[in-house]
Amino acid sequence: MIGAAGAGIATSFAIRSRPAEAAEFSYKFANNQALTHPMNVRAGEAVAKIKEESGGRVEINIFPSSQLGADTDMLSQVRSGGVEFFSLSPIILSTLVPNASINGVGFAFPGYEQVWPAMDGKLGEYARGQIAERGLVTFSKIWDNGFRQITSSNKPIASPADLEGFKIRVPVSPLWTSMFSAFGSAPASINFAETYTALQTGIVDGQENPLAILTTHKIYEVQKFVSMTNHMWDGFWILGNRRAWEALPEDLQEIVERNFNDAAMLERDDVMKLNASLRAELEGHGMAFNEPDTAAFQKKLADAGFYAEWKGKYGDEAWAILEEAVGKDLG
Repeated sequence: MIGAAGAGIATSFAIRSRPAEAAEFSYKFANNQALTHPMNVRAGEAVAKIKEESGGRVEINIFPSSQLGADTDMLSQVRSGGVEFFSLSPIILSTLVPNASINGVGFAFPGYEQVWPAMDGKLGEYARGQIAERGLVTFSKIWDNGFRQITSSNKPIASPADLEGFKIRVPVSPLWTSMFSAFGSAPASINFAETYTALQTGIVDGQENPLAILTTHKIYEVQKFVSMTNHMWDGFWILGNRRAWEALPEDLQEIVERNFNDAAMLERDDVMKLNASLRAELEGHGMAFNEPDTAAFQKKLADAGFYAEWKGKYGDEAWAILEEAVGKDLG
């Protein structure tokens, strides 16, 4: 991992209780986040504890910043066993597990007060069940990515009309493409590893991501405006290869799962605090902020049939769990 040691996360943690012996289980954890993102900081702490508590039997090496491939590539690798763990947005995961993306329905969650009870409760349980049916393992605590905001190189997004014809990068996911198509935008599905270049070269005029990613990946260098739409809450499931997971004895499974879940809770707090403090930092980098009326955006989606379409795709059971979680009828 390039630069890992300097950032406080090493490719192989040095805590050993069985010196000179190779780990019994040596696994890889791949992700698309920078080393400085709270997810990798807390994951680094977690894998160090896993190695220590397992007596050196389990060693998990972190490969950040899409080092092992783009999101869709790494999803294939975790399924095949090329990597043992991979963290991914549930909305991108929907390319394999369609209903995993249900937390990302546009403007569903008013705030974190609804997110965590839902994702630690029935909605998260439902999503994990869907993931398990596709042969992947995941843990009970989802990690935070944050509420997503729209950025642009040429104009602030103040109303739904500003999205008409707007060339916007979206992750590779039908839900994102559908939502921005409903706004009349021109969404382009681009893996995150290619996003900076797509913005820099003008292939797209904008993108959407939580504020933390704008700073850890220096999106402020290629974007000017931040519109605080809060149009979607997004997180990261840690996905595990089932064969690799079942190869671990139960006592080691407990150590791995507990430490990753504990780290997820710490990372949630980190991301919330970071997103709350980043506006001033991004303004210092020259970004201009605006806060549009999100009710107009939600009405546009409803009028375009977005909610009706996705209720039909997810099915009545999943939609009812979502509406119960967010405390309102959608669309």
